[in-house]
Amino acid sequence: MVTVSTRGASLPASPIRKLKPFADEAMAKGKSIYYLNIGQPDIETPVNMLNVLKKLENKVIPYGPSQGLPEYQDALIKYYNRHNINLTRDQIIVTNGGSEAILMALTVCMDPGDEVIIPEPFYANYNGFAVASGVVIKPLTTVLENNWKLPSIEEFEKQITSKTKAIMICNPNNPTGKLYGKEDLLKIAEIAKKHNLFLLSDEVYREFIYGDEKYTSLINFEGMQDRVIILDSISKRFSACGSRIGAFVSKDPAIMQAALCYAQARLCAPTIDQLMAIPSVELNECYFEETLGEYQKRRDVVVEALSDMEGVDFKTPDGAFYIIISLPVKDAEHFVKWLLVDFDINGETVMLAPANGFYSTPGLGENQVRIAFVLNEEKTKRAMNILKEGLDEYRKINM
Repeated sequence: MVTVSTRGASLPASPIRKLKPFADEAMAKGKSIYYLNIGQPDIETPVNMLNVLKKLENKVIPYGPSQGLPEYQDALIKYYNRHNINLTRDQIIVTNGGSEAILMALTVCMDPGDEVIIPEPFYANYNGFAVASGVVIKPLTTVLENNWKLPSIEEFEKQITSKTKAIMICNPNNPTGKLYGKEDLLKIAEIAKKHNLFLLSDEVYREFIYGDEKYTSLINFEGMQDRVIILDSISKRFSACGSRIGAFVSKDPAIMQAALCYAQARLCAPTIDQLMAIPSVELNECYFEETLGEYQKRRDVVVEALSDMEGVDFKTPDGAFYIIISLPVKDAEHFVKWLLVDFDINGETVMLAPANGFYSTPGLGENQVRIAFVLNEEKTKRAMNILKEGLDEYRKINM
């Protein structure tokens, strides 16, 4: 009997998607589900992007250049320029979503067995990408009780070994909603420079910041251009998750040459989706202000509801559209399954993401869940009421 590789057997299931069979079972019983487990916004994709698909007259869908369509690269140059990131075409490779950009960075910057330091909890698929590329994650734990603040420089340096090659952050953070400000980023930059490390900066949620703190990119810090790689995606920014278009950005020629070889091996990013993404540069600040305002309303609904739930602990997110909460239960995954299979209010229930899969350290996050506030206000209110009533009922049964 053939067996899969050790690497294949080690790939972790997604905490966001692995409970879908239970959701399917619930739907088969006639239940409606509010999906707060996955970052799939219900905000409409901008019409000027969708119009490209309606007007498409190509009789053949050809390969595109491995580094991306030049006209889309130019659109990205304009986009990044608005964030004070000045780029040229040879500093951008268009990728198959942000996911490929992450895998590309781990592959071209590190060898199997090399280590990357990542503050946890972190985007769950980092675990899978690390296994796939043979890279070892050295987690640096942040905690809810301390508002998910980054550890000290000393704690970072304790994780550094001869095999450490990079530090990776997501800012604003998925799954905590924490925003790392300029002082936090300076700390990380100093460590990377001192120990000659790459800096992998996942900046997918840069538009979604709720306070007065301004967005800062690591690529603009002095002396960082030979080590910073921006990992990006249009998925959340334009509510276009199914359009698998991301970006790998670096100002270092050696990094870009290695990444281009990777890109050539996989041929190209989707041509049609790049064409659809080009008009996104025409969206003005009003679009982002309205979108941010909508997410802030949803966030506030979630925070208000959580404040009324006995035994629930959380910190109000600074950015992105996620929050991790601690529940007064021993096994959050069991609770999430129970909500799907055994609980409903008038035929409706809610799906959450168990948070243990957002950690690399075994045993952490067992009583936590991630909530994605991606549904409109009315649906979010109903979903949070189901969560409250469900939590009360579950505790009665399991106390």
